[in-house]
Amino acid sequence: MTIEPHDLPNDLRSAHVFIRFGMRIILLALFTAFIGARFGQAMLWISAVLCLISAIVRRERPFGGDLTHWDEGAAYGALYCAASAISVA
Repeated sequence: MTIEPHDLPNDLRSAHVFIRFGMRIILLALFTAFIGARFGQAMLWISAVLCLISAIVRRERPFGGDLTHWDEGAAYGALYCAASAISVA
């Protein structure tokens, strides 16, 4: 028997999103440190788009009580905007 994300209580779903987000940010930071800032910005943009596509395909509710791919995509989008603003200045 496998446990699917939709079977988990809300607390565990949100924790799963936090862990997934943290792991991706760590990987992006490592790659960006070796390859360059423009690569990091591109990967943040791609991550945001892929999270939003995942949310649409999975038919997740954007303003639910727990964290979803919508929230994760918004966080990547915000980080992309911050990184773009810093690199322009």
